[in-house]
Amino acid sequence: MVSDDSLDKYMGKMVERYSSLFTLPSHKKIVVWLSILCVLGGLLTIFLLRPTSSGLALGLIFGTVFFSLASLADLMIYRGFMRSDPIFNLRRCSALSLFSCLTWFGFIFLGSLISVFLGNPVFWVKFFLLGFSAALILRLLVFSTTSFADHKGVLISSILQPALCPISIFFMGSVLGSLDADFFLLSAVFTFIAVLAVSLFTFLVNRVGHRTLGIPSLPLFKAFMANWTENLNAPLEVFFEKLGCERDVKLSILAFRAREKIKAVMIVPALHSGPFRNVGSSLLPYMVQDALENKLKCVVSVPHGLAGHELDLSSQLQSERVVERTLGSVDFSPLFSGATPLVRARKNEASASCQVFGDCALLTLTLSPKTMEDLPQKLEFIIVNEAKKRGLSSAIVIDAHNSVDGPFNLKEALEPLKKAALSSLEEALSRERTRFEVGAAKIVPEEFGLEEGMGLGGITVIAVRVGDQTTAYVTIDGNNMVSGLREEILSGLREVGIAEGEVLTTDTHSVNGVVLTERGYHPVGEAMDNAKLISYVRQVAIDALNDLELSEVSWRTETISGVKVIGEEQIGALCLLAEKTAREAKRLAVSLFSATGVLLVALLVLI
Repeated sequence: MVSDDSLDKYMGKMVERYSSLFTLPSHKKIVVWLSILCVLGGLLTIFLLRPTSSGLALGLIFGTVFFSLASLADLMIYRGFMRSDPIFNLRRCSALSLFSCLTWFGFIFLGSLISVFLGNPVFWVKFFLLGFSAALILRLLVFSTTSFADHKGVLISSILQPALCPISIFFMGSVLGSLDADFFLLSAVFTFIAVLAVSLFTFLVNRVGHRTLGIPSLPLFKAFMANWTENLNAPLEVFFEKLGCERDVKLSILAFRAREKIKAVMIVPALHSGPFRNVGSSLLPYMVQDALENKLKCVVSVPHGLAGHELDLSSQLQSERVVERTLGSVDFSPLFSGATPLVRARKNEASASCQVFGDCALLTLTLSPKTMEDLPQKLEFIIVNEAKKRGLSSAIVIDAHNSVDGPFNLKEALEPLKKAALSSLEEALSRERTRFEVGAAKIVPEEFGLEEGMGLGGITVIAVRVGDQTTAYVTIDGNNMVSGLREEILSGLREVGIAEGEVLTTDTHSVNGVVLTERGYHPVGEAMDNAKLISYVRQVAIDALNDLELSEVSWRTETISGVKVIGEEQIGALCLLAEKTAREAKRLAVSLFSATGVLLVALLVLI
């Protein structure tokens, strides 16, 4: 089994390695560099053959025409065959031309040097053809492995620029001599060999996927690239839907009402918000929060339930089903007016808090300041069953997911967490349930975004006052938190009169695969000004305290049947396949295209 931590790191490694393939300057800069390359390349290569003023003029004309034809080809490709392609906008078409022309001019310049040295311009023509072939292979390779266009579009887009640019040498008979039929025949033969070599390459690469998972490798790789470069989730989710399986999933809901109006709602889904970016259920916490806030006009928090990557939803469509079912579950009744103070228990390095509302226990689990990652559902089942044995109707268990600093040993953590949870439950049940007040507030800091590790849901605080104890449940829309920050936040809350509480994260994976780091994301506090973050939490807590009102509580558990999930093993296998495909592609490229180069050189030597 692939662990949650290693899976996140693996996806981070993938993003770091391959997102850079499409990290490009602006289109204007690319065009400027292309023009400089063509004009300067034309001047140098032709001036070497004819070091006179007429040679300079011819070189300038050659480079200018070459640039104009390359740019025209880019525009035709973008407006025509790549018009609906999600990857190849005009900037990327021009960037590919820049790299292919750079390769081409490298061969042309080498041909000029050899022609001067041997006193025979025919070598210039031969190396021009070698550059033509190299540029064509590069373009075929890039378009066939990353574009979503059909075979015809890929072929024409690959050939168009190399086919147009030789026009630039037609007027250079005074320098090169007349171009005979061999030039055009060799151009056709070299084109055939290039297409054949790339076709064989794509066939062999796709075979890796067929052998591993029964799916071709390159469409999967294209889907990853579409997500990393353009945030397109649909191509990747097609694979997730194919490999997914149906499961029944659970939502726990705790709602507070004051003066006939819902004041705050806490949704704890027994789902995982993954696997990354906008794919699957990565955005689920915010989607649920936003939908309920719009309907109920109240503060909504969505902390992390006990679930791992084995319960990632396979698509945003499945997430929308969960949201719709949640919206249909907002008829909160019956209502209870009693709650206990929050109590906390520790066992070794595990800490659990418990507060009973009516006959429902709300528990939070943490290992902070030690590392904690996703906790298994079996732990929740044990705690809920123990709560029911003690006369409660239900229990809602939250994985605080609020500390990361090194590896996580789940086996060692489970028993202390269970003991701490049951101890806090026993202690809470021994306390009297009395009337309570609730206040809630929310903020979305403008300076903290996905790259800094904060999702669109921002920071919410639900404050609960029972007797002389005030508790705050702080929920931050992020994926885990740097070690020690939780303790700093709780210390800051005590300064504004909040004696107890817990800091929770949603475990949103909308922040995953966004930044180029080993982990693939920033946990809350790693890329933020922590003093500023704490000040935001304090301010939201103060707003929640000012909002305190005598309240009632209701809860319910909803089971949503037939939701398709993509298991941890399948996600791991897909990520491994994408990485394996890339490695195999590099190996094949070296061997196959080296052999192709040898064949092309041999043909030029023989003629």
